[in-house]
Amino acid sequence: MLRVRPPGPIPMLTHRQLAIFRAIMQHGNLSRAAEVTASSQPTLSRELARLEYLLGFALFDRVRGRLRPTVRALALMQEVERSFVGLEQIAARALELRTLSTGRLRLACLPALAQALVPRALLAFQQTLPEAAVSVVPLESPWLEQALSKLRFDLGLSETTEAPTGVTLKKLLQVNEVAVLPHGHALARLPVLRPQDFEGQRFVSLAADDPYRQAIDQMFAAAGVTRITALETASAVAVCAMVRQGLGVAIVNPLTALALSGPDLLVRPLSVAIAFQVSLLLPELTAPHPLRGQLVNALDEAAQAMQASLALRSQ
Repeated sequence: MLRVRPPGPIPMLTHRQLAIFRAIMQHGNLSRAAEVTASSQPTLSRELARLEYLLGFALFDRVRGRLRPTVRALALMQEVERSFVGLEQIAARALELRTLSTGRLRLACLPALAQALVPRALLAFQQTLPEAAVSVVPLESPWLEQALSKLRFDLGLSETTEAPTGVTLKKLLQVNEVAVLPHGHALARLPVLRPQDFEGQRFVSLAADDPYRQAIDQMFAAAGVTRITALETASAVAVCAMVRQGLGVAIVNPLTALALSGPDLLVRPLSVAIAFQVSLLLPELTAPHPLRGQLVNALDEAAQAMQASLALRSQ
């Protein structure tokens, strides 16, 4: 028989009492509940009786030696579950903090780098930290730099040479633009291409407002070279796809060219240097993600490896 507590406010319940109640509700008997709570059946019986006394009502009907939850127990269980879900979330967060896996790393980069440099870096990063989560968001300038200034990302990769407000800039890689040719093109026999070699060639250009397009056009203008420039597009990946189909030749950033090179897309260095720089952008006004340093190291190693591959191709 349930002992009745005198009327009045219910005393503060303990986490252990609620954990025992939850275990009994989940497993339906004292024996299994005792196992999961690392206790004994007599102890659980006493704790359950104490809890019912404090609450002032029965939680279970005893039916032929079995415990059957009352309507009040079912209602109470809903509140207890909400509490334990919150505790489990806190525990998961504590585990993340212990393992330095505090949520997703947020990386913003130019679309060309999301296709070429970043995947190589992420391969090495996840081999070392397989549980780490990373979000890669391709953005064009100047929105990329503005997003870093507004602390929307943990780090960024850009072609800018000037640090945005509140952001530290580190030069990650500097190489030169390269020519890309379709398989079997006449220029493929040349190890290095001069501006004059492009005279009269069908040429796939970047968009008119692209700074590299402007530098390329200036190079050809200075050399007095005329090309057939019927096709243009804003994406270096799209440029390479058009070249692969034999629609013309082009000049693009070396990272995209290296990533897409193969039997149908040939890469050749230029005699005139058009510098291509990749900058690492790190926000200054926020505590860095604990894994940011490891990702920066992976990006640096990937950049060095790609630079070495490009150097071998230019020999």
